[in-house]
Amino acid sequence: MTDRAGIPDGAGPAGGSWKPLTGRRRRMLRWIALGAALLVLTGAAVGWWLYAKLDGNITADASAAAELERYERERPAHLTTGAQNILLIGSDSRAGKGNTGYGQDRGTQRSDTTILLHLPEDRKSATAVSIPRDLMTNVPSCLKPDGTRTGERFVQFNWAFEWGGAACTIRTVEKLTGIRIDHHMVVDFGGFKRMVDAVGGVEVCLKEPVDDTEARLRLAAGRHLLRGEQALGFVRARQSLGNGSDTQRMQRQQQFLGSLVKKVQGNGVLLNPTRLYPVLDAATSSVTTDPGLASLRGLYELVRSVRDIPTEQVKFLTVPRRPYPSNPNRDELVEPDADRLFQQLREDRPLTVTPPDPESDAESDDTQDLRERADARAEDENSADADGNIATGATPGPVPTFTGTTAGQADCR
Repeated sequence: MTDRAGIPDGAGPAGGSWKPLTGRRRRMLRWIALGAALLVLTGAAVGWWLYAKLDGNITADASAAAELERYERERPAHLTTGAQNILLIGSDSRAGKGNTGYGQDRGTQRSDTTILLHLPEDRKSATAVSIPRDLMTNVPSCLKPDGTRTGERFVQFNWAFEWGGAACTIRTVEKLTGIRIDHHMVVDFGGFKRMVDAVGGVEVCLKEPVDDTEARLRLAAGRHLLRGEQALGFVRARQSLGNGSDTQRMQRQQQFLGSLVKKVQGNGVLLNPTRLYPVLDAATSSVTTDPGLASLRGLYELVRSVRDIPTEQVKFLTVPRRPYPSNPNRDELVEPDADRLFQQLREDRPLTVTPPDPESDAESDDTQDLRERADARAEDENSADADGNIATGATPGPVPTFTGTTAGQADCR
């Protein structure tokens, strides 16, 4: 005899006997389901809170965006699609938390460091070009903080940031290079220290001891893991390291950034949420950016696009320069070398870098080596017709070589 389910009397379902849920078991399952739901909701709430916190850390430079929009017609056009040019500006402002100890806040600031970062369309490399703060160049008419405007003047480069902030600096760089700046980031002293601390410090090697009161740096010769204040002193020091030139300081900054890139990639920071969060927290609370990057999503997309670039393809160099004839404490561009570099970046074309000769004097022999000039001449000859006109279908010349370094060469030996 069978019941209505077709199971013989006294027989249980296949696989074992079936037991009806008791009231106690039902209540237990309800509590488990409720606990799981609470865990999911809590995780989502925490995730949203962290996202909102990081997103809210970022300061958007709306005034710079408005000023650049005012001069849109005179700005360079985008010559390639997919490539990006980002201007990184290190401000020496004494205003703000953690910056007052470096001097009196007089309401002014200059660009202590300016780096043009070029990301090609294929994202297989990155090129960071330092622009000397003492470079003599044309600074256009700019909007000052008090609402007045400056006249166009031929002055040293870092006056642009003091007169008109990021917008004036961007327009100056665009006029100097012919390269369209897509985004910008401004970092002050305190922000730099927070980001270095967030990655656990950066290693450097010193051939000689350093005692620089102005930079607050006192180190013995040898290997050092620099954090916060010491790291800032290392990239700012000028009088006590090398021959005191700004050129050598820029080289140290490039080496430091190369070591930083290598550490971030080598420690898996970008792929490890536990390690990535403090870095993101420090970075987002330390930078002022254009509105296009002023969101966690915008910064994440930027990081994601470059995180797989090999360290040997992260290149650092300084724009070809030499002492300015009228004032050896200022710089001028070396031509046609500088224009050759700018052309490669404008057209998203490759370049290579080779380390400087350690036996050469960085201040007196700071021009590009003979290979670069030979490369430039060779390509000019290949791409020009008998009348000197550039042939659009010409066979590409050799990849030009500039003096510089890569993050892959940033080992501390």
